Amino acid sequence: MEIRQSVSVNSPSGMELAGLAGLLAAVPAVALLGQSGRRHTGAARRAHLLLAAGGALITAAALAGLATALLIEHRHDVTSGSRTLATAMAGGMAIGTLTLLAGTVALPGAARGPAAALRHVLDGLVIAAAIWFVGWVLVAQPTRILGDSTPYPCVAVILPAVLAVLGLGLTGVLALHAHRPRRYTVWVGAGVSLTAIASAGLSGGICRERDGLVLASVLLLSAGLITVAWAVRAADRPVQVTGDVLERGGAYAVVPMLGVITALGYHLARGGSLDAYGYFGISVEGLALVARQFLALDDVRRYTVQLRQREKHFRDLAHTDPLTGLANRRGLQLALRVAGEGRKALLGIDMDGFKTVNDLRGHDVGDAVLTEVGDRLKRNLLAGDVAARLGGDEFAVLMHGDPDEAVLAAHRLLAVLGEPYEVDGGQIFLSASVGVASTGELLHDADLALRYAKQRGKNRVEQYQAGYDELLRRRGTLTGELRHAIDRDQLRLVFQPVVALPSMRPVGAEALLRWTHPELGPVRPDEFIPVAEESGLINRIGAWVLEQACRQLADWLAAGHDIWMSVNLSPKELHNADYAAQVADILAELGVPPQRLVLEVTEHAVATDMEELVGRLAQLRETGVRIALDDFGAGYSSLTQLRTLPVDILKIDHALVAEPESRTGTAAPLVDVVVRLGHRLGLEVLAEGIGTPAQREVVEEAGCRLGQGSLFGWGVPAEHFESRLQSLRPTGPRPLPAPRSGPPKDATARSQVVRLGPGMRQLRALLPTDPEFASSAGDQNVGSVDSGREMGQG
Repeated sequence: MEIRQSVSVNSPSGMELAGLAGLLAAVPAVALLGQSGRRHTGAARRAHLLLAAGGALITAAALAGLATALLIEHRHDVTSGSRTLATAMAGGMAIGTLTLLAGTVALPGAARGPAAALRHVLDGLVIAAAIWFVGWVLVAQPTRILGDSTPYPCVAVILPAVLAVLGLGLTGVLALHAHRPRRYTVWVGAGVSLTAIASAGLSGGICRERDGLVLASVLLLSAGLITVAWAVRAADRPVQVTGDVLERGGAYAVVPMLGVITALGYHLARGGSLDAYGYFGISVEGLALVARQFLALDDVRRYTVQLRQREKHFRDLAHTDPLTGLANRRGLQLALRVAGEGRKALLGIDMDGFKTVNDLRGHDVGDAVLTEVGDRLKRNLLAGDVAARLGGDEFAVLMHGDPDEAVLAAHRLLAVLGEPYEVDGGQIFLSASVGVASTGELLHDADLALRYAKQRGKNRVEQYQAGYDELLRRRGTLTGELRHAIDRDQLRLVFQPVVALPSMRPVGAEALLRWTHPELGPVRPDEFIPVAEESGLINRIGAWVLEQACRQLADWLAAGHDIWMSVNLSPKELHNADYAAQVADILAELGVPPQRLVLEVTEHAVATDMEELVGRLAQLRETGVRIALDDFGAGYSSLTQLRTLPVDILKIDHALVAEPESRTGTAAPLVDVVVRLGHRLGLEVLAEGIGTPAQREVVEEAGCRLGQGSLFGWGVPAEHFESRLQSLRPTGPRPLPAPRSGPPKDATARSQVVRLGPGMRQLRALLPTDPEFASSAGDQNVGSVDSGREMGQG
C-alpha cells in the first residue's frame, strides 16, 4: 500500500463528521436502556443494565476511535497507527458486544434457567462456527469473493467478526427456544447482532481507512442500539406466552454441520487448504457439538433418575398414605390378600367430631391431629399388624387373632385415641368409634359395624352382626324421607314443662321435636337427629323448630301466660356465622321478647371447640336471648369452661340426679355441689331427669329452684300444655308469701339475688343458718324473669 506523507493536521472530511454525528444518535438509546434497568427489579433489572452497560462500552469505544481518527496527524507510519487504533477500538467494542450478548441471554423469557441459558450459548456457538467456516471458505483462496477487499491484512477485524457471527447464532437459537416474549427477545438479539457486525465494519473501516465503510458501520451501530432499546421497552407490555418450537430438540444442529461439510468439500475440491482460521472454525464447531451432546446426555441421565424417583414415589403413593405414613386403601387390600384365610380381624376406626376440628381450627390443625392418630396406631400395633388410613378421618387396623382378641384390641385403641390431642399449645378432645369384623368380607362388614357404632352414640366398639345390613338400609331410607318431612307436614313439636321448686308451678317449656312417618311410624329423635346432622339437614330442621317454637311462645304470651320457651341448639347450627342474626329476625318478626327464649347447647358441643363457641354464644346473648348449658356433668365438666362460657342457666344432667339414689339411696352430694357452684357463679340451675319424688326431694334440699322430668310431665302437644297453663292461671293478684319469724333448723337451703353494685347482681346460696334466710321470700316466679340480669347475670 502507498504511504502518504503530510506535515499538517488532518482536516476532517464531511463524511467523517457525518459518521461522528450519526454515532451520537446511539447515546439516547443507551440512556433509555439504563432508565429501563433502574425501573425494573430482579432478572429484568439485571438484563437491562447489562444491555445498557454493553451499549455504553461500544458507543464510548466508537466515539473515542472516531475522535482519535479525526484528530490524528498523518505521519510516515500512518497505516500502522490506523491498525493500532482499530485494534484498540476492536478490543473495547468486543467487551461491549460480550456484555450485550450476556444481557440478551439474561432477559426474562430467553431461557428457563441457567442450564437452559448454557444450552442456548452452545447452540449459538454451533451455528456461529458454521457461519464462520462458510464465510472463511468464501473469503479464502481460491474462492476469495471479496478480492482485494479481503480484510486479512487487518487482524483487528477478526475479534468483532467472531462476536458478530456468535450474535447471529444466538439470535437464531432465541428464535427457536425463547418462550416469553419471543418476538421482542429475537428483536433484541437482532439489534445486538447488528451492533456486533457494525463494530467489525467500523474497526475494518478505520484499519483500512475506508470512510464509506466507517460511515455505514456507524449508522448500522446506532440502528442496532436503537433496535435493542425499542425491543426492551416493547417487551414490558403484556404478551402471550409461547412454547419452545423444538422442545429442547437438537435436530437443527444437523443443518449447520451439513453447511460446514459442504463448504469444506467445495473448498478442498477447488484446491484450497486449511489455515488457522479454518481450523479455528472447525474446532469450535466440533467442541460446541461435543459439549452440547454432553449436556444432552447429562439431561437424559438426570431425567432418567427423576423418572425412577417418580416411579418409586408413585409406587409408594399407590400403597401409602402421604400424611400419616400408614398404608392406604390399596395397601390394606394388598395386606388382606397376602394374609390369606388365617385368623385375622379388621378394625374400622372413625374419629368422632373431626369435621368440626377442620371447620373451626383449619386443615393444618386437622392434619396435625390425623398425624398424631397415625402415630398412636403405630405405637400400639403388634408384629404383623397393618394400620391404614382409608381417607379423611377413617382408619383401619388389620390384626391376627380371634374375635375376642379383636374386641379387646378395639377397646384398647378406643382408650388410646380418646386421649387429648396437644395442638398449637391447646388441647383438642376427640373420641373414636370402632367397628370389628372377623369373618366374611372384612372391609364391608367392618364398615357396617363402624357405622352402627356411630349411629348408637359414637365413642364405642361394635362387633359386626348380620342384622346391620337391615339397619343400614333403614338409615338410608330415613335420610331420603327426612328430606321431605317438613314439606309433607310430618314433623311436630311437643312441649315438656319446666317447673319452679318446690311449688311445681310450670314456668317454662322445652320444645321437643317428633317425627311420625306414614309408613315407618314414629321415629325416635335419637335415630333421626344423627341422620339429620350427617346429611346436612339439621340447619333447615333447626330453623323450622325455632320458628315454630317462637310462634307458639308468641301465642301463649298473647294469651297472658307467664312462660318462657327452651329450644335445643345443634352444634352444627352454631357453625353458621349468621345464626345470631337469624334468631333476632325471627324474634322481631313474631314480636317475642328475646329474654323469653332460651337456647340450649350441650356440654359435649362446647368441648369440641371452646374458643369458637364462646364467640358464637356471645353473639346470641347480645340479641337478648338466654343460653343454657345442657347435660352439665355428662363427661366434659370443667370449672374453667364454666367461668368462660357466656351462659345463664346450668342444666344438671339426669345422671347426677339419678346416680346417688341408685347407689346409696341418700342425698345427692354432686347435685348439691353443682347447685352451690352454679349459684356462686351467678347462674340459674335446673335439674333435669327428675322421675321420682325422692329425686325431687334431693334436688330441693340442694337449693335448686327449677326442675324438669317425667315426674312433672312428659312432652305433650301445645293444646294440652296450654290447658294445664289455663288450669293453673290465677284469677286474681298473685298472693305474697307470709313472712317468717325465723328459720327452722331443718329448713332447706335457698338462693338469693345479691346486689353487688350499680347494674350488677349475683345469685348466691342461702343456708338456714344465714341471717338473711328469714327475710328472703319464697319461690321466685322464674317465669316472670325478663332479663338475663334477673337470672343472675348482672
